[in-house]
Amino acid sequence: QAGMKALSIGKLGEKTGVNVETIRYYEKIGLLPEPDRTAAGYRQYGDSHLRRLHFIRKGRDLGFSIEAIRELLRLAVHPEYPCQDADRMAAEHLAEVERKIAELEKLREALSGMVNCCKEKK
Repeated sequence: QAGMKALSIGKLGEKTGVNVETIRYYEKIGLLPEPDRTAAGYRQYGDSHLRRLHFIRKGRDLGFSIEAIRELLRLAVHPEYPCQDADRMAAEHLAEVERKIAELEKLREALSGMVNCCKEKK
């Protein structure tokens, strides 16, 4: 691809922090387009692969499912689509995060009680 030297799968993994097997998996399921290959069959990734994989990694780090990331990528490629879908997905994810935070706060209270219980018995 123009403007950037082609990257091997290993270099792409290093630059994005994504495991080589995970990159291959993303290709297999169509989340990451298959790259061009050298005459010897080695993958050659370009700038668009790098940007897309950074996006996928960030989405996974934020807890989005593969299908949610697939939908966000679809919306990013088609800015003419209504953004309500992206808003809905973000709102659903936010609700799930808030539910998890509430569960963690309950766990913190329970653990704090256990720690204080041990201090009182000494």
